[in-house]
Amino acid sequence: MFKVKHLPIDTLREHVITIHQNAVRNGNLGFNPLDRAQVRGVHPVTGDMREVVGVLNFCSDLLVQPDEIGLSEQAFHDLGLPEGCAVTATLATAPESVDLVRAKLRGGRLSRGAFHEILTDICAHRYSRVELTMFVLACALKTLDSVEVVDYTQAMIDTGATLDFGPGPIADKHSVGGVPGNRTTMIVVPIITALGLKMPKTSSRAITSPAGTADTMGVMAEVALSASRLRQIVESTGGCIAWGGAVNLAPADDILITVERPMEVDTEAQMVASILAKKKSVGATHVVIDLPVGRTAKIATADAARELSDLFRVVAARIGVRVEIVISAALGPIGRGIGPRLEALDVMKVLRREPGAPADLREKSLHLAARILEMTDHVAAPYGYATARRVLDSGEALRQFQRIVEAQGARQLPPPALYCETIKSSGEGRISEFDCWEIARIAKLAGAPANVSAGVLLLKNVGDVAARGEPLMEVHAESAMQLEFAREYANTHPDIVQFAAEKADPKPRGEKP
Repeated sequence: MFKVKHLPIDTLREHVITIHQNAVRNGNLGFNPLDRAQVRGVHPVTGDMREVVGVLNFCSDLLVQPDEIGLSEQAFHDLGLPEGCAVTATLATAPESVDLVRAKLRGGRLSRGAFHEILTDICAHRYSRVELTMFVLACALKTLDSVEVVDYTQAMIDTGATLDFGPGPIADKHSVGGVPGNRTTMIVVPIITALGLKMPKTSSRAITSPAGTADTMGVMAEVALSASRLRQIVESTGGCIAWGGAVNLAPADDILITVERPMEVDTEAQMVASILAKKKSVGATHVVIDLPVGRTAKIATADAARELSDLFRVVAARIGVRVEIVISAALGPIGRGIGPRLEALDVMKVLRREPGAPADLREKSLHLAARILEMTDHVAAPYGYATARRVLDSGEALRQFQRIVEAQGARQLPPPALYCETIKSSGEGRISEFDCWEIARIAKLAGAPANVSAGVLLLKNVGDVAARGEPLMEVHAESAMQLEFAREYANTHPDIVQFAAEKADPKPRGEKP
């Protein structure tokens, strides 16, 4: 017998069980590190039998005593027994659904029932980090066909909560990512909801980027909303910009992200299933999908964009969601800031109509809002753009955004990062392209999104002219070490920025070339 000890360690939702190595040796338990163990005990008040299964770790210090068994934050919560309660620990077998994952790795197909079984076990935290990685790679390396993607999507929906805001139209949008900045959601939602449409927008935190929409909104407002709170906010304001992981919508996706993020893996099939499952779960009837295409973006070619568009349409039709695909050129970041705080500043500049607000972020947001207005028949074509622009330029979008922020719970914008260094241009001429992946890598090395004030601020953008040695970007970091990592990477990768063949234009800035 052991006593439960709560170890307040965030293991990214994985059940981790810690036992003292002396307890294993003296008790002849036959455990090995990374074994799967089951902890069981009776609740002293209710008499209910409670159990949890997790991955076993050994310790040799005072983290736990030989008569204790330590449970990580998630494992302790899910066991539901008070600290000090008596429990037993035994070896446990892997879920049977892991065999289905192995079959996929060998080239087999997964049925809807198989996906449902796998995702049910994932949502119950029965998969170790290794097994989660197996599933992600099985889907990535042994490509899912369109039928499998439909089944995967439906299983994601079925294994999570759903929200119902009525027959609609209920609007939504999503970008597949791969372009730093690009915080159009925080401008589109207030435009759309100011015009009377409902738009309950749930977003992910960053997977492979320096910030997701939930990270950026999170520096200004509470985004971890319960389902009941989210419903209240949407009913009162028409919309929200919340973190989907807190609402239990397609929860398997948020668990899988914990291994996709460090691997920097986000395959097309998993992307489509994740996006459409969350849209359907929140009750969306009309969804605009933004597909940025560029040499260094997530989608590199027009052909790849067309194939992905077809997959989105097939899956959306099968689950009863209408989608429109917007394919746009991605020659570099959208906006100037990359990282939660810096991106939030860009959004506010656009909403406040400030001089110098990023024109590309403004125009892309208006274009996406226009598509939503027209596809829902809220505004007749071709007047969607003019209507969206009127709402933004009148200040109504800003006022609506402030209402949403207040309803979710306003937060004070964090201060600038402690450290900042300017990166100078190693070439000269008119900038034709920024490497999206490399800019994102610099921002992540600087500490984004974990450090919300960290990131990159572009001082030049595509179309601007730069002279050799002229300031090109700023790196913002919360520690000197992270600043140095990012600075060194930027200075040793001069191909991050591409210049057109022409030399620097001698005309002053602001004058048309």
